[in-house]
Amino acid sequence: MHLEKRVLITGGAGFLGSHLAERLLEAGHQVLCLDNFLTGSRRNLEHLFAHKRFELLRHNVTEPVYLEVDEIYNLACPASPIHYQRDPVHTTKTSVLGAINMLGLAKRLQCKILQASTSEIYGDPVVHPQTEDYWGNVNPIGPRSCYDEGKRCAETLFFDYRRQHNLNIKVARIFNTYGPRMHPNDGRVVSNFIVQALLGKDITVFGEGRQTRSFCYVDDMVSAFIALMGTSSEVTGPVNLGNPHEFTIAELAEKVIELTNSKSRIIHCPLPQDDPRQRKPDISQARDLLNWKPQVSLDTGLRRTIAYFDELLASTTPYGQMLAPR
Repeated sequence: MHLEKRVLITGGAGFLGSHLAERLLEAGHQVLCLDNFLTGSRRNLEHLFAHKRFELLRHNVTEPVYLEVDEIYNLACPASPIHYQRDPVHTTKTSVLGAINMLGLAKRLQCKILQASTSEIYGDPVVHPQTEDYWGNVNPIGPRSCYDEGKRCAETLFFDYRRQHNLNIKVARIFNTYGPRMHPNDGRVVSNFIVQALLGKDITVFGEGRQTRSFCYVDDMVSAFIALMGTSSEVTGPVNLGNPHEFTIAELAEKVIELTNSKSRIIHCPLPQDDPRQRKPDISQARDLLNWKPQVSLDTGLRRTIAYFDELLASTTPYGQMLAPR
């Protein structure tokens, strides 16, 4: 028998949040998306506005909020270096105060809460692939630390609330995820390369492009979120969620050029400070606990993402106008 739940998604107008909202509505739940639209977009949710079980609330998670819900997915936080370094103090506040406020809400309601953590808590890892028991190699005073350390502190808070208040927590460590509704100007490598290729611009690869990433398609990631939320209270995580197939950045650039039939050239730029050299999840726990592994290949996922950006660039939306060639 299906039990309808009222589910809160913080950061619900963002890339991951909007896809999660869609999936939960399809499953028959009520969905309340909370977002301050710093990086999220109403455009990501417009197709859901008429849905009778969907609500949208403009709110910043750094401020308390009083709601009645059955489950909370805490996804609110800028997730790309360009965005989270723009106002690093606010980024840390979003992770830390946002966690405190959402955990306080979950404690009052005695409801299940999932934290969207990140592979960035591993920093520039010296263990490869990364397992959940690895403590990481993070520069605490570098330009990326507002995000890395904010997320690490959020995990601390989640586990302290578990120990102190027996709260039903779930912590997901998300590795590189891509797909439709990524912000076109977020500086992340997949959206960067696709937009540059579609516009016929040079594709900018940092360093020699030998650094590696593992790219997970958004539909697979959302399935993992829901599977993790559906586990028993003994399963807290942290659980690595990502695609264990590793690619160099140079390989990704070549693949994007091929799939877009672009004449873009690859050019090389200096590596940003603290840019991780290797990033690959060990997903043994996700396989064992969630019976989950990614289903969408990189080629298939890239084709879908390219089609989205192609349509976006041709549109008259603010994004399309912003990115169209002058």
